[in-house]
Amino acid sequence: MTPQQAFAQDIITMYTEMGLPAFYVVVQFFKMNDNNVFIGESFRKSDQPPFIRIVINHIAIHVPDVDALYHRATSRINQVVRPHVTDKGYDFEYHVDETERRLWKRNRTIPPPFKSEVEQLWAKENRAIAYDGAYPPTLEVSLNLE
Repeated sequence: MTPQQAFAQDIITMYTEMGLPAFYVVVQFFKMNDNNVFIGESFRKSDQPPFIRIVINHIAIHVPDVDALYHRATSRINQVVRPHVTDKGYDFEYHVDETERRLWKRNRTIPPPFKSEVEQLWAKENRAIAYDGAYPPTLEVSLNLE
C-alpha cells in the first residue's frame, strides 16, 4: 500500500465510522513543484520539508456550532493526520468547509438524510441507489437579472 493509499484509507475510515457510505469520501492528492508553492514571502525550497495543504469539504454532515464539538472534530482530524503528516515532520495546515447539503447531488440523486435507512443501505451497498424522493420535482425557475 502506498503512503497515499494508507492516508486515504484512514480518512475514509474516519467517516465510515460515523456511518457514512465510503463512496461519499473523495480523496485527491496534488503534488506541487517547489516553485509553485509560495508561503509568506518566499517560495518553498526543495531542502525544506514538504508543505501539505489539506482541504476538507463536509457536505453530508455538518459539525453543529458548538465549540466542544468543533474541538472534537479537529482532534479526530489531528489523529488521522498525525502518522501521515505530523510525525513525518511536514509543515501543514488544514481547514474544513461545510457546503450547503441542498446544493449536493450524487449522480443527479438527492442523497438521503443522514443515518436514514436509505443512507444505511447506500453505505452497505457502497453506491447510490434510487429511492422515493431521490429525484426532485422539476422546478421552473425564472431569474430576472434586470
